Amino acid sequence: MPMPVPVPRRGSGQESPAAVSAVGLRKSYGDKLVLDGIDLHIPAGTVFALLGPNGAGKTTVVKILSTLVSAGHGSGAVRVGGHDLAADPQAVRAAIGVTGQFSAVDNLITGEENMLLMAELHHLARGEGRRVAAELLERFDLTEAAKKPASTYSGGMKRRLDIAMTLVGNPRIIFLDEPTTGLDPRSRHTMWGIIRELVTDGVTVFLTTQYLEEADELADRIAVLDDGKIAAEGTAEELKRLVPGGHVRLRFTDPAAYRSAASALREATRDDESLTLQLPSDGSQRELRSILDWLDAADIEADELTVHTPDLDDVFFALTGGAAVPDRSNQPNQPKETGR
Repeated sequence: MPMPVPVPRRGSGQESPAAVSAVGLRKSYGDKLVLDGIDLHIPAGTVFALLGPNGAGKTTVVKILSTLVSAGHGSGAVRVGGHDLAADPQAVRAAIGVTGQFSAVDNLITGEENMLLMAELHHLARGEGRRVAAELLERFDLTEAAKKPASTYSGGMKRRLDIAMTLVGNPRIIFLDEPTTGLDPRSRHTMWGIIRELVTDGVTVFLTTQYLEEADELADRIAVLDDGKIAAEGTAEELKRLVPGGHVRLRFTDPAAYRSAASALREATRDDESLTLQLPSDGSQRELRSILDWLDAADIEADELTVHTPDLDDVFFALTGGAAVPDRSNQPNQPKETGR
């Protein structure tokens, strides 16, 4: 069973205008309840990441918010781009862009032709469409490949073309449903840069991802979806602080200093073989300063101090009850400890 973890609450101050908001969002397929009362508040010009194991309902959330699937009657109140999703879905469609897990690029035509097709679908005049297409192809470093069939593009190039096509209509809210799945690390980092640029321009990004590092790098706020419910929501640092297990490790080379410290720090876990002490800690500056001040006052010198804080892997496992962690096979190993 998932461990009970409280959802961080927002401050009492006035909240930013929401690009996306949902209260009590529900969705069922027959007798199967997929979403069980989801609440969301996503400020404009931010990145919001939705995490969860396969089957948790992430793609269903994106499909509903982007009008691809109807939530049905009595399914909660949802507003996207200031428009009521149920009452004015056409206005919502005009305000958003969507890039799914699988590319919408037509491989049989060139990159430029893909862009011009999107311009026609958005009813841009021919000259305007060509101008917008050329600007976006240049922005996404695709000008040299513009005249080549999309079938010759690499995976990273197709993803960039996919997002460029999404931007033809100048959406202020973009839904990116696992946009970097299958990309190599270099292409993934390029995509992160593109997402950051979009937010700098004031675009709101709703991101679902398999990669925990991706959410940690990009998202202003993260929600963990499990079994159709939001298990917790907050900044990456807020979520990490919810999970126990943080500690400070002191390592000594002088056995006498180690024994003195162990005798005084009775709450520490001892390792007499490696001459290390482990103290529970949230890694805050205040706690670290307190430990260092105590060592100075006692004239005890530790040769190494390392801080371990839970990462999003730990959060994911805690909130989803040990469900399979999203794939990180294409990512470099991330150290959990920092030393000084």
